[in-house]
Amino acid sequence: MTSRAQIIEAFRTPIATPLIAAPAIAVRCGVGAVLIKDESRRSFGNFKMLGGLAAGLSALARFAGTPVESLFAMDGRHLPPLVCASDGNHGLAVAAAASAAATRAIVFLHDDVDHRRAARIRELGAEIVRVSGTYDDAVDRAATFAAGGGGLLIADTSERTDDPVVTDVIAGYRRIIDELEEAARRSMTHAFIQAGVGGLAAAVAEAFARRQGPPIRMIVVEPDQAACVGHALRHGVAEPIPGSLVTTAEMLSCGVASVPALAILQRHGAEAATVSETELGAAVPILAAEAGVEASPSGAAGLAGLLRAAADPCRRAHFRLDRSSTVFLVASEGAAPSA
Repeated sequence: MTSRAQIIEAFRTPIATPLIAAPAIAVRCGVGAVLIKDESRRSFGNFKMLGGLAAGLSALARFAGTPVESLFAMDGRHLPPLVCASDGNHGLAVAAAASAAATRAIVFLHDDVDHRRAARIRELGAEIVRVSGTYDDAVDRAATFAAGGGGLLIADTSERTDDPVVTDVIAGYRRIIDELEEAARRSMTHAFIQAGVGGLAAAVAEAFARRQGPPIRMIVVEPDQAACVGHALRHGVAEPIPGSLVTTAEMLSCGVASVPALAILQRHGAEAATVSETELGAAVPILAAEAGVEASPSGAAGLAGLLRAAADPCRRAHFRLDRSSTVFLVASEGAAPSA
């Protein structure tokens, strides 16, 4: 079990995750290079810790009118609970923030969230509230509960472009790119980045826009059954998409794009692509065998998008993939929790 002291240390001195060259995947895809940021090496095994932990602590600091560092010496009983909805990983990050500040977390999980993911959140002292329906139903329940005085809402999605918490979440994710050496950032021509509500893709797009050189080609990858960000990019509005949202990429099972993320993706000319369940499943062993990265279908979804585009002459031409391309991927989480 992770202690409060360990969480505080992870916040104060985060360890950079490795950038892995995958020449075998590059050859398979007919591109010059494939570079993969392995976020399975991040605290708690996924990138969400960069957003939810920092955003939760920042929200508590604003509430208390004190610097974040002062929270670690305060009596957390005087702080409000942190409230969020999650498919699993964001809830873990918010629970960690609450633990670091010695307060409570209340995490709303829809019924399809695996019990092993729920157990990891509960181990950090959080209260779990199960919600019938989808991730989006859990988002609505958490927002209603927080608005009724239940605590501070630490959402990773919002209908407001100026939502300060979601802004903090996306800013936290940008560390993934900030950790890269300048030469590596400048070499990359394409990014295939998976999306749930779009926060990770928005962070990557925003961070790459700050580099010197030509803009990166930004492709947002989603499961066929849960392509809410692609829908929003095509129609210019974040709105619920139809369907069950059932996918093996459980962390991407979202039905409404985040408005702040959408605004960033639009600003940077992002495009959208989808992948089938078969393609998601095929990407996992390729990532393990040819890059040495163990990931879930959610973590391997960006690779699935690249593989699909590289194998389709029309998509390949549309995205201008060739042997001069250097493709950036994020393995966003490690292998799915074991029984």
